[in-house]
Amino acid sequence: QVQLVESGGGLVQAGGSLRLSCAASGRTFSNNAMGWFRQASGKEREFVAATSWRGASTYYADSVKGRFTISRDNAKKTVHLQMNSLKPEDTAVYYCAAGNLPGRHTHEYDYWGQGTQVTVSS
Repeated sequence: QVQLVESGGGLVQAGGSLRLSCAASGRTFSNNAMGWFRQASGKEREFVAATSWRGASTYYADSVKGRFTISRDNAKKTVHLQMNSLKPEDTAVYYCAAGNLPGRHTHEYDYWGQGTQVTVSS
């Protein structure tokens, strides 16, 4: 079992930055791939970024590549999403998730946090 709690969301102007954090509890965190997804109002949840269990491999959606960076600290059981050059279209609830592989689809993840709101104003 893995429990996930996101933090760090908020309101920011376009061009600004935010750093999201996801704190995990449970003994198997270091064995899990971790991902970030987001869901804008009225839209389906979509893939943002993922990292392998050691952090050696990272994957990004085309829409955030070059602006967002995913990282993890297994000793602290945390995963972060550094978001730079934010755009209004990045506005969404952001979720972290844990699974066996760093996939791009929600069904590939077994555990989910409750989400944190990110709002980017123009």
